[in-house]
Amino acid sequence: AGTWRATATAQDKDRIRNWYSSWTTALADARAKGFGASIDRQGLLLQPTAALPNPHLPPGDYRCRTVKVGTQGRGTLGYIAYDWFRCRVSPEQGLMSLTKLTGSQRPMGLIFPDNLKRQGFLGTLVLGDETMPVNYGNDRMRDMAGLVERIGDNRWPVVLPAPAYESLLDVIELVPAS
Repeated sequence: AGTWRATATAQDKDRIRNWYSSWTTALADARAKGFGASIDRQGLLLQPTAALPNPHLPPGDYRCRTVKVGTQGRGTLGYIAYDWFRCRVSPEQGLMSLTKLTGSQRPMGLIFPDNLKRQGFLGTLVLGDETMPVNYGNDRMRDMAGLVERIGDNRWPVVLPAPAYESLLDVIELVPAS
């Protein structure tokens, strides 16, 4: 077990370092494209300063969904909220791992301690019918980096600033599975 700072690529350190500006730029872009009401309906999930103390995700099964905010170019929407999928948080390598179990884009990675309101997330994106992830650090287009926060008693966003594809900000919301 190490720290996310010791593990992250230079590109991912920059992504995490600039999380706030990425978040506000993404919100402004989506609002300018007419998605203000959709953003407002998400409440605390899309508020960059909503983090509460104790961001630790307990092990277990979760429902998870991704909200993509802002767009990197033409041909993609400025905002999209996907339906719920299945995720799992498990102990791994002295840390916690997060794995999205269903869907065509499945983040998989480790959660690192950071501070009282945030943890670091470093992972990779598993696509389509792939069964084995690309190792973190081997493909910058698959690497994922972000922050795990807590915004309620049983609600955690994983904030991914400046993702490689489509959006300017991805937020994966996790709530315990029923």
